[in-house]
Formats: sequence, C-alpha cells, structure tokens
Amino acid sequence: MEKYICQTCGVQYSESEEVPDRCEICSEERQYVNPEGQTWTTHKELVQSRVYRNIIHEEEKSVYSITTTPKLGIGQTAYLIQKDGLNILWDCITYLDQETVDVIRGLGGIDAIAISHPHYYSRMTDWAEAFDAPVYLHQDDKEWVMEKSSRLHFWEGESMKLSENLSLHRLGGHFKGGAVLHIEKGTEGLLMTGDIIQVVADHRWVSFMYSYPNLIPLPAFKVAEIAEKVKGLAFHRIYNAFHHVVKAKADEVVRDSAERYIRALKGTLFTT
Repeated sequence: MEKYICQTCGVQYSESEEVPDRCEICSEERQYVNPEGQTWTTHKELVQSRVYRNIIHEEEKSVYSITTTPKLGIGQTAYLIQKDGLNILWDCITYLDQETVDVIRGLGGIDAIAISHPHYYSRMTDWAEAFDAPVYLHQDDKEWVMEKSSRLHFWEGESMKLSENLSLHRLGGHFKGGAVLHIEKGTEGLLMTGDIIQVVADHRWVSFMYSYPNLIPLPAFKVAEIAEKVKGLAFHRIYNAFHHVVKAKADEVVRDSAERYIRALKGTLFTT
C-alpha cells in the first residue's frame, strides 16, 4: 500500500495497492496533465532522491515562507504565521522532511493549517499528523479532497475566525471555496491570497483567473464580487503563493486591478 503523489500538482492520494488511473485535480480544466503523460511518485521516493530541501525564510516579523527547491509540483510557497499565540500554516507544500519538522518545531510548531484551494492540498494530512494539527478547508471544495482524514475540518459560509486577529474569507473565483487569510495588524494588516488574488510580474498589480496554466479568465461580475468582498478588510500587504508580495497600499492595488481587469474584459481598456 502506497500513498501516491501526482508529480504535476503535488497532491497526495489515499493509500492504494495500485497507482491511480489519473489525477482528478490535473484532469480538470483549471489544471493540466503533463503532455508526456500522468506520472506519480511517493514521499519515500522524494526523500530518498536527496534532491529536494525546504528553505524557510523570515519574510517579516512573525511571517515565515516555506519553499521547496528545486521546484516540486506547482511550486507554491507555504507560510507560517505567528499571531495571537498561535502558529498557523497557510497553504501547504508536498515535501516534508525531518529537517523541516525540526525547524518548525523550533519556531513553536503548527497549531492549525488553513488552505486556500485544492491545488495546494498537497500532503496536508501528513503535515497535520506530523504537527498534531487540524486542517481547515472550505466546504465548497470538499469534492477535491483526495486523501480522507479525521483531521480535516470543513468550514461553511463567507468567513471563519481562527482567533481574534486571524480570519478566513471565502472569495470564490478560481475555485468555489477559494479562500484568503486575513491577519489584522491595524493599518499594517496582511492578506495571504494563494492565487485566489494573484500578484503578477509587476508587483504593483494583481489579477484574477479561473485557470492560470490554461489562461481562462474570470467573468467581470466575479472579479467585481471579489473586490467588494475584500473592501471591508484592512490590509497593507499581500503575499501570494509564489513568493510575490505587494508591499504597500495593497487594498488600493486590489481595487485598481479589479477595475482594470473589468475594463479589459469590456474592451474599454484599449485605445486601438
């Protein structure tokens, strides 16, 4: 019995005697199957390869990024957030070795895991087991869970409080249950967005997509809805899933980016 991991998206499946026929997440239009065919690996193979390691970096006080090098799966970054006496892992990555466990325990461990959407479910159940932590996912994305566990907790509605200054907010868009994590710090609040709101190459702007690899946009009404939902949140910076950061006036950046996106869809952004 093995827990097989899709090499394209990095999501782990429940134990099985045989390799799964396909990755359900990659076979769906928001992701993709490797043009050379579906391939699988296991955590044991990844560790024994001695190819990968996790880099843990303090981005700012009480915010640590965790990134696997070289790139594994989609290549997203997870973040360890320290707030209100809690350590929250935001989003998840596939690779987890003893060195990573030891470093994170040295930082106080993990009290809870919260994930933006299914592309970053990765090995969330093994991370939860390693740190004896619950995992919070939105109920609307329950169908995309490929490995069942009693540690998974599905929240409903538009928001959920993790603590006085930590809250999850469902924005939808990229996935129906797509969520962001809001960290209240007065005028210096943070918004951890995965790629529900995507910081683009020009870090003065963000964007919104139904599928990033397949370049399928969101409709104008959905982008307007996302912008309206975050309007009531105080945040100065955004961290996305790929180590891109909006460093100042991030609330204005989301507003202006949504307006530009909608103008582009309506054809009023262009002069020729």
